[in-house]
Amino acid sequence: MNQPLTPEAISEAFTTAFGHAPDGLWSAPGRVNLIGEHTDYNEGFVLPFAIDRAACVAVRLRGDNTARLLSSYGDAGMETVDLSTLSHDTMDGWTAYPLGVVWVLRQMGVGIGGFDLFLHSTVPSGAGLSSSAAIECAVASAFNELAGAGLSANELVLVGQRAENEVVGAPTGILDQSASLLSTEGHAVFLDCRTQESRLVPLDLAANGLLILVVDTKVTHAHATGGYAARRASCELGAEVLGVKALRDVTAAELPEAAGLLDPETYRRVRHIVTEDQRVLDTVAVLDDAGPRAIGALLTASHASMRDDFEISCEELDLAVDTALAHGALGARMTGGGFGGSAIALIPAAEEPAVRAAVVGAFAAAGFTAPDIFAVSPAQGALRVL
Repeated sequence: MNQPLTPEAISEAFTTAFGHAPDGLWSAPGRVNLIGEHTDYNEGFVLPFAIDRAACVAVRLRGDNTARLLSSYGDAGMETVDLSTLSHDTMDGWTAYPLGVVWVLRQMGVGIGGFDLFLHSTVPSGAGLSSSAAIECAVASAFNELAGAGLSANELVLVGQRAENEVVGAPTGILDQSASLLSTEGHAVFLDCRTQESRLVPLDLAANGLLILVVDTKVTHAHATGGYAARRASCELGAEVLGVKALRDVTAAELPEAAGLLDPETYRRVRHIVTEDQRVLDTVAVLDDAGPRAIGALLTASHASMRDDFEISCEELDLAVDTALAHGALGARMTGGGFGGSAIALIPAAEEPAVRAAVVGAFAAAGFTAPDIFAVSPAQGALRVL
């Protein structure tokens, strides 16, 4: 993961690489999903918040049809692409994220010619904190302004989702891009994924003596392959058998009847989605009424559902959650698509050293790779920074 750089340092790196200054810098954050996992593509409810780790792109328009792209992450060199040949076959690796957004915008009729782009991101890749959506939203924000497209934040959400679905090949919903584009500091975004309606919910952790600790297990995952797509297919099968548009339309009272119509595995997948939607609604109600100290049990129940019904956890995530709970966390759960990535723990700020030490010790005793542990706070969404 990259260390933070000032906007001025990123601009200087761009100038060194490309020989001229950028037209501007745009930043978009990663996110933690407080609760509501895999409910987004089931047209349900989610409650993410942007974190204080972000992708930043410096961009300058060119007078030709060539795109030059460079990332500060890893050893990848500069990529040069002829935009007249831009297609699914010419977009791969990390450049699929920015080029996917450009491709979608061009498909929509937005006039984007050649450009130089430099990416610097502090969102860890593969950690379940939506590093890909951060890139997509930063790039979408940049070209929305530079090309004068005039798209709203909600429209940019769909641009990022379409790039993720059609170019990257990950069948994700709108959760990640919505968090990155719509968040404000000190709030979570309560999002209805069917209507795309949202409202900000106060999540002032510091004022309540709390923090959210992220435990990046270092078990990487990729949404474009494997279990994520299989879980989505199970949900679609469940909706089809139950005769509903999406699992959002199934209520908890209907679960006993659903059990008689579905095979056991599909039923477990459906039960997670139905109960998780209700946990999101309950969490929003509790935050509005009693504040963040009272939501811990809901977070922990969400993890149990993902572990047992949706089966997207892993040994490292379970160990992180169980250890945090045993050492003072008010609630804990895995966050993100699953099969690795990160867990989050809601803890009193005074307990942070004890929880950190306990998790590190537990991972070492189990022979797991040492986790990366850091605190996050609800941050501002995408914006121009220079």
